[in-house]
Amino acid sequence: MKHATNRRGGKRCSTFRDYGGWVAAHHYPRNLTFSSTYNFRDVGGYPGLDGRSVRWRRLFRADSLGRLAGADWEAFAELGVRTVIDLRRVFEVEAHGRVPETDGLAYLNPVLKHVDWTDVPHPEGTVHERWLADRYLNFLEDGRDAIATALSVIAEPESAPVVVHCMAGKDRTGVVCALALALLGVSDDDIAADYALTEIAMARLIAELREKNPTLVEGKEHMFDSPAEAMLLLLADVRERHGSVEKYAREIGLTGEQIAAMRGHLLS
Repeated sequence: MKHATNRRGGKRCSTFRDYGGWVAAHHYPRNLTFSSTYNFRDVGGYPGLDGRSVRWRRLFRADSLGRLAGADWEAFAELGVRTVIDLRRVFEVEAHGRVPETDGLAYLNPVLKHVDWTDVPHPEGTVHERWLADRYLNFLEDGRDAIATALSVIAEPESAPVVVHCMAGKDRTGVVCALALALLGVSDDDIAADYALTEIAMARLIAELREKNPTLVEGKEHMFDSPAEAMLLLLADVRERHGSVEKYAREIGLTGEQIAAMRGHLLS
């Protein structure tokens, strides 16, 4: 597989600082720049179990991939992705398209069911991080079948590299990737930091929406941010309700063998 980093290509060394505060030198940028997607990034590089780290270029998270074309599609192809997990609902796929079909690329659409956020009040004075964490807890219950499918696919070595995505790559994608990283032994702070990176990526999308269709943003600003504290609350809630992320994963159907396989191929 080529070491594609962005649409201009090229393997390079860089340094990044996460919100969690640690600094790591590596040979890959975390964010991959495409003109047609806003939030495509690698979740590799984080410290995990037993002094090992999450392998680069094995698991990606993204927003909608239906716009990939031209140079963006060429850069995507260079990543050698074998599997795309699309968590969106059917009407979202129909309205916005899916990743282009191509030989050697498996496409799965395990719909992550959840309560529609527009039906959930967000009155003035709401503790926003708690509101978001509660939405994510709903994912863990209503969407457990899709989460189990996604984690099972991520666990399979032959599925990698894998891209997990939804519409914005923030909420449904954020929860699935958080659970996967937790199973790999990544710390809560680093998981929350990775989740919070979406807020930077979303700035370009929000600016575009405000220009082209402001009604999609106005009055719904609370649906577009990703404060680290919301993810920290969710992870704490999972442990309080289920004992651990691994116990939750087993409750929804993952086996010990699958979890071991995930750690075997996603940790260095």
